[in-house]
Amino acid sequence: MRTHLDAEALRQWAALALDGMRRHRRDIDALNVFPVPDGDTGTNMYLTLEAGVEAMLTVDGTAVDEGGTERLAALARGMLLGARGNSGVIASELMRGIAAARASDLARPLDGGWLADALDKAASAAFGAVAEPKEGTVLTVARAAADAALACAADTGGDLQGVTAAAASAARDALAETPNQLEALRRAGVVDAGGRGYVVLTDALLEVVTGVHRELPEFPRRAPEPDSLASPADLVHGYGGPAYEVMFLLDAPDAAVPPLRQRLAALGDSLVVVGGDGLWNVHVHVDDAGAAVEAALAVGAPHRIRITYLADVVGAGHQQPTGRALVVVAHGQGVADLLEASGVTVVRAPELGRPSMQEFLDGIQATGATEVVLLPGDKDSRPVAESAALAARDAGHRVAVIPTRSIVQSLAAVAVHSPDEPFDDDVVNMTRASSATQYAGLTTAIREALTSAGACRVGDELGVIRGDILEIGSDCREVAVRVLTRMLARGGSELVTVVLGADAPADLLDAMQAWVAEHHPEVEVVGYEGGQPRWHAIIGVE
Repeated sequence: MRTHLDAEALRQWAALALDGMRRHRRDIDALNVFPVPDGDTGTNMYLTLEAGVEAMLTVDGTAVDEGGTERLAALARGMLLGARGNSGVIASELMRGIAAARASDLARPLDGGWLADALDKAASAAFGAVAEPKEGTVLTVARAAADAALACAADTGGDLQGVTAAAASAARDALAETPNQLEALRRAGVVDAGGRGYVVLTDALLEVVTGVHRELPEFPRRAPEPDSLASPADLVHGYGGPAYEVMFLLDAPDAAVPPLRQRLAALGDSLVVVGGDGLWNVHVHVDDAGAAVEAALAVGAPHRIRITYLADVVGAGHQQPTGRALVVVAHGQGVADLLEASGVTVVRAPELGRPSMQEFLDGIQATGATEVVLLPGDKDSRPVAESAALAARDAGHRVAVIPTRSIVQSLAAVAVHSPDEPFDDDVVNMTRASSATQYAGLTTAIREALTSAGACRVGDELGVIRGDILEIGSDCREVAVRVLTRMLARGGSELVTVVLGADAPADLLDAMQAWVAEHHPEVEVVGYEGGQPRWHAIIGVE
């Protein structure tokens, strides 16, 4: 039972919220009907929160951050940079509001009064970020929680437990009311998906404060209205909104954002712009994706641009066959989960083995797509993938194999996949992205050998770059730093991706992030729990 929050409590909150979102994301996905029925609200909120938690873990809460200021700032910035979809962008702004409340008064104790003010600032920030806010969404749920917290804080003098319980209960009550506030929800007979995700956050905070775990309640589905879009086919063919979802990060002065909002609002809908201090995350649905990007170029420097054809997303969210699909080999559970959350069909390789031709063919068949791109992820799987592609072509599929030699190359290709591009253009873009990604791995020697770096003994830690052993040492962290030194030496790199293995040292990612931050501050480091055997880490540099 806590009377005040601190850095450790904030860490626990983030971890519990992430776990809750992981457990409930598919249920939340199934609720989504607004603004388009794309079925990915839970997944987007989960991936956004995951990016924030990864950033939060880089902050030492015991030594330099007793009050939680740095952890909240890192969580908010990580969510801003990693926001996915409309729901993820709004969630990142909610967290930015909480972080801003902390930064505005560092001396204030994190009691119930502070929490109430923080939730209030978060709700206001989220409302302000949405061009056309609607009642019956996550915004309504966040405002109800904040209002209840403020009222309780005034009555109790800032009792943390009472304020947290009031906010959590009000969030649940407001969620139950969303079908009565939004016509699309009433017709579909469901509660708001984003609002349900917000309840995951408040319930996790209540568990941290009180120690009591509450399962997310079931909100029974009511029978949909007779005239609602009842079938998946109707959802695909009946979608009449803008054709494209456009998302990007934008480096621009704060003063440039209001005119950008006006321009984007004129181009489309579902506009959300969050951020501040020169860095913004922009989400909008438009018919002219090029015009949206040009509007951003007029005021700043957009990057990490993602353009999604919404009709394909609608169909994919309801398990309809799409025109094109990706089939990717994964050697660990974590990577498989990450890829599947992005809509990729995964071929799970056996431990310390390679997938068979039949497993590739099963993956192609499971997509239901006429156009399929295979990403084998290692040189030994490539000929098997080529054989599967040949057999699939005989069965009427159009199949291409991108010769990725590492999972990080496959991830780079997936990141630039654009199903609305012509097939050949899409394959070329993915091939360029994968080939431009350097790859390396960290592993332990299981036998003596003579390598390019000299003789190694059993138990030595090895740094393998593009298949060649170039570093040998006794400590995995030191070898990792030497590998990064080589990979980043020529400059021009922007992103380091680290896929951690099942037996990676607990502080391996921390050591790599700290070194990159000191020696290459312009480079971002992103880590994932891959869960692969044998390789402590697989490293990609883009």
